Amino acid sequence: MASDLSQILQDELANTLEQLLSKTTKVSAIELFDGEGCTSEQCVEVKTKFDFSNISSTWSFFIPTVASTKFEYFMLGGMGDLKDNIDDEIADAINEIVSNISGSIATSVNAQGFADLGNVKFELLGNEIVEISVLKATANLYKVSLDMDGETIIIFISFDDEILPYLSSISGVEGEAVADSPSGSTATPAPTVNNVSAVSPSLIDDDAAENLKLLLGIKLKLSVRLGTRVFLLKDILRWDVGEIIELEQMVNEPLDILVNGVKIGEGEAVIVENKFGLKIRSIGDEASRLSQVRL
Repeated sequence: MASDLSQILQDELANTLEQLLSKTTKVSAIELFDGEGCTSEQCVEVKTKFDFSNISSTWSFFIPTVASTKFEYFMLGGMGDLKDNIDDEIADAINEIVSNISGSIATSVNAQGFADLGNVKFELLGNEIVEISVLKATANLYKVSLDMDGETIIIFISFDDEILPYLSSISGVEGEAVADSPSGSTATPAPTVNNVSAVSPSLIDDDAAENLKLLLGIKLKLSVRLGTRVFLLKDILRWDVGEIIELEQMVNEPLDILVNGVKIGEGEAVIVENKFGLKIRSIGDEASRLSQVRL
């Protein structure tokens, strides 16, 4: 069966919006749009192209007026007045938000090391302000309900036919895994780290294994990210000794595990002989970890 990116899409969509907008966010529902329930007159459309090893897929993010104006307002820290209509500044803000969401999705997919998708790169294809009527003529359009601090905000995402089998939990379309590259090669190249094959030495030839062993003694910096939050520059300049900075991370949420600044998994804090420790809760396989670490 083809790999399923549905959970990655939901997680990275919620996590990125939460970090950018400083609002506790979760995806409460994703369903095929039936043409009803959208009262806005306009929306910002942002197109993103994802290039996987075996397919290219274009996604269109449609952010209606209500969501667009609130997203920009939240990005600015709730300063000023909430706008009634979409303008160029709002369109630029939405473009930046979608760029961050797309980057987070690509990073998370790469960290998983899916054999049938390989590494993915993304490219923004542009944004424009369109009439809401275009939604009814858009194929494979899904309504995404976001819970943001208890308030429901609606956005829309459309997918092309190529990616639907890889979003089976959302689309209901199932497909077989395809490992061949578009050029017709019979195997997907293994991820590499500084031109060394990123797989276990037992699975590669002797010369490559020896090259990989040379790297195994390199020291890497392990960090644990307690939490993040977006602040305005003017707020940071006001900080002084004794200031308490509230982070977005909840006390019961997993902590990000970073190696050389790259997230490779999640864990929880523990106490080990009166010192802080980390218990791993989730982590990619050996190949995906090697492919993500920056030496």
